[in-house]
Amino acid sequence: MQLFYQPDFEQNATNIVFDANESKHMFKVLRKQAGDLIKVTNGRGLLAEGKISIITQKQCIVNVSGFEFKRKKDFYIHIAISPTKSNDRFEWFLEKATEIGIDEITPILTEHSERKKLKLDRGERVIQAAMKQSLKLYKPKLNALTKLDDLLNIAKEDEKFIAHCEDSQYKKQLITSCKKQKSYLVLIGPEGDFGPQEIEKAITKNYKEVSLSEERLRTETAAIVSTHSLNICQLL
Repeated sequence: MQLFYQPDFEQNATNIVFDANESKHMFKVLRKQAGDLIKVTNGRGLLAEGKISIITQKQCIVNVSGFEFKRKKDFYIHIAISPTKSNDRFEWFLEKATEIGIDEITPILTEHSERKKLKLDRGERVIQAAMKQSLKLYKPKLNALTKLDDLLNIAKEDEKFIAHCEDSQYKKQLITSCKKQKSYLVLIGPEGDFGPQEIEKAITKNYKEVSLSEERLRTETAAIVSTHSLNICQLL
C-alpha cells in the first residue's frame, strides 16, 4: 500500500484536494492517473480510501469512498534532543524515530549545544516522508527549538528522564526504569553532554537519571535507543 498525506481533511469529507507540490509529485514522479485508487491519512489517525478524479501538475482531487480510524497508542513518547552539528544526522534521527514510533520531538538548546538554529520545514518534510513510507497514521509533532530551562518548566509527562554520561549512583537503565502505558519525556544532550548544573536542575524537577548503554553513544544514536527502549518497554 502506498500512503499519501493531506493534513486538512476530516471524516465527513467527500473529496480530498492536494496542494500543488504534492500534486506535482504524484503526477510527474509517481505517474498517478485519474481512476487510480489511493489511500490518504491526515496524520491524526484517519485513513481515507478513494479514487483520483482529477490530476495535473497543479492539483489532484480524490473522491473518497471510505474511512478507517486508528486509535492512538496507550503510551506517549517525547524525545527532547540537542540538535547535532551535522543536519544530516539530526534528520536521520527524525526519519528513524518516526519509523520506530514516536509522538513528539523537541530540539533543545543546552550549554554545549553545537547547533543554535534549525530549519523546521526540512525536518517536517523528513517526518512526513518517513510517516508515509512506514505507513503511520499519526504524524509526530516537531516543536520549535526550545531552551532547556523552558522545557524543564513546562513538561507535564508522567515519567521524565535525563540521559547523561556523568557517574551517578542513582542512574538506572531506561528500559528497566519506565512503567508501561505512560507518557514519557527523555532528555538527550549534545556530544559534550549536559553540564553539571543542567543535570542538577533536571533532577530538582523530578527527572530520573538514566543510562542507555554501557557504551558511549552519539547524540542521534542515544535518541534512537531511547525511542526504541520505550517502545520495547510496552512489550515486557
